[in-house]
Amino acid sequence: MEVTQGKSNGAADDPSGSARRAVQGCDVLVAIPVLNEASHIETCLRDLLTGDDRLADALFVVADGGSDDGTPDIVRAMMNVHANLRLVENPARLQSAAVNLVARRFSENRRVLIRCDAHALYPPGYVTDVADSLVRNGVESLVTPMDAIGRTCFQRANALIVDTPLGSGGSAHRGGRRSGFVDTGHHAGFDLASFLQVGGYDETFSHNEDAEFDRRLRAASGRIFLDAEIRLQYLPRSSARALARQYYNYGRGRARTLLKHRDVPRARQMIPPAVLLVCCLSLAISPLWPWSLAAPAFYLFALLCASIWGALKLGSPCGLFAGPASGIMHMAWAAGFFRQAALLGARPGRSRVAAAPPVFR
Repeated sequence: MEVTQGKSNGAADDPSGSARRAVQGCDVLVAIPVLNEASHIETCLRDLLTGDDRLADALFVVADGGSDDGTPDIVRAMMNVHANLRLVENPARLQSAAVNLVARRFSENRRVLIRCDAHALYPPGYVTDVADSLVRNGVESLVTPMDAIGRTCFQRANALIVDTPLGSGGSAHRGGRRSGFVDTGHHAGFDLASFLQVGGYDETFSHNEDAEFDRRLRAASGRIFLDAEIRLQYLPRSSARALARQYYNYGRGRARTLLKHRDVPRARQMIPPAVLLVCCLSLAISPLWPWSLAAPAFYLFALLCASIWGALKLGSPCGLFAGPASGIMHMAWAAGFFRQAALLGARPGRSRVAAAPPVFR
């Protein structure tokens, strides 16, 4: 299956330039999945609703997964001021299901789908910047870099290390500065017709639904463009426990994606599992061969260097958490990866993706 882009066959094949025409506000649909985001949702919406006159005609839909902290009340209060703001229930609770729900229910007369997250900090005009870039580049999906920022001590160190190769493995969308075509990234915008043709997100995925979608989009000849000029900020996890839980789930999601599509993982994706295996084996055989402890010792030394670098970079003792944060990311991701691989190996799961008709570029 190949995908076609909305109302044109792409800017590169359209001499009249209709694929690159200016995006109007009425073309844009914005999906914002939430679950207990009372402390963030008002700021998020105010940021998204400002910065461009065209936003008055865009439709913003908050899909709530059953919040019990007053999030829906905050959104309803803002709906009294913003006529283009909607609130819908997301019974499935997951973000993947929320975006699908919004895309399918509100797709009429809309051509661009923007995905936003309540935890992120958006610059004015982010929505229209993404929509304009998507259409200007004639692609099916636009991704943007994320710049981590921190407020608490642990969070500052976490934000520092996650945007480095030691933290994120060198992902282009983690603080990257170069625009270009990529295989995956932080989802910002889609050609709405293409999103629906590919089937939207797999709603059985609680994590890594973005990379799994990108895998299907590429298989359908869809193109993904990273626009490094459009950036957002986000707050990473502020505690070691929350960070471990997050990366454990990331690892599980990545394993599901690889096994679902029978893909071979990239070398950098297998570094954390390899480190975990080597460390465990080294500890297990150390009573028989003490020199085996050299491997985990070298890894701990690397984390120590990261801590020292973090403290110097931040000019604060808070930077010493950079090493532990990196280690938590590696070990939790690897543990989740192995756990999910073992589960799916014993009991293959089922995916819920809407069937898409074959269409051609």
